[in-house]
Formats: sequence, structure tokens, C-alpha cells
Amino acid sequence: MSSHHGAILVAAPPTLHRQGLLTMLREACPGLTICLVSDADLLLTFLHQRAYALLILDEAVTSVPLLVLGEQLCAVRRQQPALCFTDAEAPTAPARARLRNWAWLTRQASPTEVSQALVHLLMQAPRSSWTGRSTLSPAQATSPTPFSRRELEVLRLVIDDYCNQEIADQLCLSVRTVESHRRALLQKTGAKTFVGLAVQAVRAGWVAA
Repeated sequence: MSSHHGAILVAAPPTLHRQGLLTMLREACPGLTICLVSDADLLLTFLHQRAYALLILDEAVTSVPLLVLGEQLCAVRRQQPALCFTDAEAPTAPARARLRNWAWLTRQASPTEVSQALVHLLMQAPRSSWTGRSTLSPAQATSPTPFSRRELEVLRLVIDDYCNQEIADQLCLSVRTVESHRRALLQKTGAKTFVGLAVQAVRAGWVAA
């Protein structure tokens, strides 16, 4: 079977929710190809052909219960990370245990919740499997990290979802200084969002997955 880890497979109807999600993905993962499918029946065929860095699945595209579909897909790609959007409550813990690399969100999830889920799931893909191009400049790419020690400390706390005040308290800094470090992190990497920054940081090995 061929491998295509440098892509995200999105199975969702053409709605405003999908459009917002695609915008977030393009900003977070500029080097990854986004493949769209509106029929869940095709997912098994797609996964038989190749693996993906991430599968995003909206329950609106399938008449099959998500847990059932998930188990079918995992039978093909057991380690496939997936993010599912549903109007129902998340599955129970025993059910989730059968789909260990899957995350569950409601369609009403906030952008922050979606961002956190994306970062968590994309971190699960081996760095060697990412084929997307880096947004680093050649000068940055030759350096172990383009950041100062303090910026790297801030980066790790940002990825751990600390707010500015919590980062300031943790590092004994002012909130204004933390904000300055956060701007520097985006400027040095060319990332447009902190989701993209987090994914890039893991891919480059600046922080542990």
C-alpha cells in the first residue's frame, strides 16, 4: 500500500462549519494537502489506498453510527488519528478505548477546542512521515531552534494551553512581556496561528510530541 501522510482527509458536508475548519487547517498546516470527500462510504477505499496525517469526520456524511464506522476504519488503519464532529455526546470511555487515536468534539466546539484537538492529533503522526514543506527560512532550518531560551519556554507553555497570565506567573514575567514573546514566536516561524506554530514546533523537533 502506498503512504500519503502528507495529507489530511476531510469527510464533511459543504457547510460553513467545514469552510471554517478548512481555513484553520490551511493556516495550521500549510505544507499538507487537504483531500475532501462528502460520502463516508468512500472512506474505506481511501484508507485502503494510503495513510493520512489526520482524518476529520463529520457524522452528517454517514448514516452509520460513528463508533461502528470508526471500528471499520480502524480495521484498515489501526493507528489512523481522527477527529470526529458530532451533535451527540462523546462516546463512553470503554468505547473510546477501542478508538485510541480518535478525538470527539461537538459542532459547537470553540475554535480553541478545535485547535487543541488538531495539535494533539497531528502530534501523533511520526515526524518522518510528514512530507509537507516547512515554512522556515533556510537560515532557520539549519539551526536547532530559531528561538531564545525564554521564547522556547513560552512556546512549551503555549502548546500546553497556558494563557498569558498563567505563563507570566510560571516564568515570573509580566503579561506584556509574554505577549511580546508570543509575537516573536509567530514572526520567527512565519506561522499565522498558534495552532500552526505548535504543529511546526513538533515537526521540527523543538518540543517533544
